[in-house]
Amino acid sequence: MSKPQATPREGVVLLVVALTTMLAPLNSTMIAVALPRITTEFGTDLSVSGWLVTGYLIVMASIQPIAGKLGDRFGRRRFILGGLIYFGVVSIGAALAASLPLLIFFRVQQAVAAALALPNGTALIRELVSVEHRASRFGMIGALISVAAAGGPPLGGVLIGGGGWQAIFYVNLVLIIPALVLGWRILPHTVNHESKQEVAFDLWGAVLLGLVLAGGAWLLIGHNNFGLPVTLGSGAVLLLLFVAFAWRELSYPDPILQFRFFRSPAFVAATSGVCLSNFAMYTTFLIIPLLLTARFAWSEAQIGFSLTALFVSNIAIAPLGGRLADRWGRRWPTVAGMLILALGLLPLALAGWQVELWLMLSSLAVAGVGLGLSSAGLQVSAVESVDPQDAGVASGVYSTSRYLGSIVGSSLLASMLGPHRGQLHEVDTLFLLAVVAAVLAMAFTFLLRDFPHS
Repeated sequence: MSKPQATPREGVVLLVVALTTMLAPLNSTMIAVALPRITTEFGTDLSVSGWLVTGYLIVMASIQPIAGKLGDRFGRRRFILGGLIYFGVVSIGAALAASLPLLIFFRVQQAVAAALALPNGTALIRELVSVEHRASRFGMIGALISVAAAGGPPLGGVLIGGGGWQAIFYVNLVLIIPALVLGWRILPHTVNHESKQEVAFDLWGAVLLGLVLAGGAWLLIGHNNFGLPVTLGSGAVLLLLFVAFAWRELSYPDPILQFRFFRSPAFVAATSGVCLSNFAMYTTFLIIPLLLTARFAWSEAQIGFSLTALFVSNIAIAPLGGRLADRWGRRWPTVAGMLILALGLLPLALAGWQVELWLMLSSLAVAGVGLGLSSAGLQVSAVESVDPQDAGVASGVYSTSRYLGSIVGSSLLASMLGPHRGQLHEVDTLFLLAVVAAVLAMAFTFLLRDFPHS
């Protein structure tokens, strides 16, 4: 993909991408506050209403590489704007849903809309922003993502108290409308490589990739509820689908996913690093509420406040992490961030479920510093390690790797703690696994390049 025909004002483009990107984490955390009321109102239980969370995760993990590839071929603008419009429409549909199945349907469509826009926003920044300032811009957007994720629960609580659970879907328009108005005026039209247009879009590759990713996420999330025969049978089907996908991609002239990406140490380092660090963060993030409830009988509000230690330090440090990655290179700020993440989680692993409250909060704050310091370097390395015309699908694979870490973490938590609620000794093992994941993430980040070759 060549450069845009007209260079837009960078700040406005960054604002549009930031507003678009904030929709996903905001809606991921607001829904957690709304689940109890939705469950009660529709007269169901959490095993059913929980699909509002599970379905969202599966679709976000599955579609982003495909959406990024579509943007690589046909331009970023239409998928960013189309995703925003669709997100607004289905958010209104969700607010008006009269049954839980209909609400789940619209919630899944929210994930589709977000998945269309997010990787193309990341790829657009890679194309428009010079290499000297690129990581700083990603650091700024990373801080805003953390703001949205941290603000979701308290905002959701206020909205639900004043307008019912429907309000958390209407509020999306506050971000969508300005992003759409500005984006319509300022987002650049892009010109595609003619060689790409001579080969038909890899539709079968897209279908197979979606099935592999969605099936893998579904199996990881739900295997605790399956019997061994179903789990083994599903795993065998999933393996056959992956083999079919790999054969298709290796034989197609312009595949949906270039396996050659994984020949790049920097790409492997970025995707592995975000997967492992997100596993460490998400596992810890889910353990803390269980621990505080069991040991101190804390309320939801108190637990939410304690978790802000992780978000606040992340928000504060993420812009600095981007600036350091621009000045000193992508590798060393990211390595340092992963080291700080591991050191921050280490006291939790050493003390286990009997960890003192002050030490727990301090550890979360230090871990947040590590995540903030490393996030920009990881993300910018993923899109810089491929050709500019492939940045969309690379961004999608990076996002899928992030979601994979979250899904594995939540699945492992359910496997180890689900059968014996109230027994906290398994927490020690989970904290230790989080530290090991952070150390492995640090080891991978040594493979990052300081700066891209071009």
